[in-house]
Amino acid sequence: MAWRMPAETAPHERTWMAFPRPGLTLGDDAASAEEAYAAWTAVAHAVAEFEPVTMVVDPGERDRARRMLGSGIEQVEAPLDEFWMRDIGPTFVVDDERPGVLGAVDWIFNGWGAPAWSEWEKSRGTGRFVAAQAGAELVSSVLVNEGGAIHVDGEGTVLVTETVQLDPARNPYADKARVEAELARTLGTTHTVWVPRGLTRDYEDLGTRGHVDMVATLPSPGRILLHSQGNPEHPDYEVSRSLQTFFENQVDAAGKPFEIVPLPAPATLRDEEGFVDWSYVNHLVVNGGVIACGYGEERADALAAEILAEAYPGRRVVTVDARPILARGGGIHCITQQQPALTGQVA
Repeated sequence: MAWRMPAETAPHERTWMAFPRPGLTLGDDAASAEEAYAAWTAVAHAVAEFEPVTMVVDPGERDRARRMLGSGIEQVEAPLDEFWMRDIGPTFVVDDERPGVLGAVDWIFNGWGAPAWSEWEKSRGTGRFVAAQAGAELVSSVLVNEGGAIHVDGEGTVLVTETVQLDPARNPYADKARVEAELARTLGTTHTVWVPRGLTRDYEDLGTRGHVDMVATLPSPGRILLHSQGNPEHPDYEVSRSLQTFFENQVDAAGKPFEIVPLPAPATLRDEEGFVDWSYVNHLVVNGGVIACGYGEERADALAAEILAEAYPGRRVVTVDARPILARGGGIHCITQQQPALTGQVA
């Protein structure tokens, strides 16, 4: 077997999501809960304009999901405690030696490093459930990892973060060589870029401790879209500057230096909780389109859409208000997971 995770730009069979359910992420009042339901629903409908969406729904949310999602989005039922599908679900892979075979990497999930507030007893089974629903071969892994903690170019390069895969609360006995070997086995990668850290807010209590999908992505081999905070009053100003320098000194799996394309942050610096981690890097590529995070800032949202359209030629950029999602700890990429198609050309 030669498993390989395709680039997100490769053709998709569908996108997987999980519908919100009561818990810390949802919020503790009716207005907050409704905001979350509406945000997840808006993303699902945006994605469904381009490709099929399958939503995993907790049995207790069956009626609400049917009412809000409508008949255009497939719904399957399974117990949930969290609903960040990128992290609780599997990472889909293909086998280039067996073109008709789909694989699903079942990472160990422990609630982003086992913080006291996290619940993951039910989430631990989501990867296997989704794999079975998709008809995929299960690729079991001993690595504690999440889908938001990796980005690949489909040609051997993978981006990871030192503070995630080497987090003692995730993988206390791991070192870089062990992590790289496991990523090579499960994702088919040959070159690992160890990003030093993530955004500032991601190290607060409800954060992931540095998911790379908030910081940088690979729109094509040899190219990096990099979060750029231009205001010195925000702590991520220095973070983004240091990451710019870092990537200037990195190469991809082919040994070529990266072309770095800055993706400027919106102007907003704070919300009710502190400095925001609003990032346009956290978008989802779909068949013929890009689902982009919007932050209610006309100029910044438009500039981001323009940069994304250039980075993904021939795809239509659709911006969805992601502020309710970011307020809960992630973005559009974090609540979605693409299932690659097994045949066809790049969409």
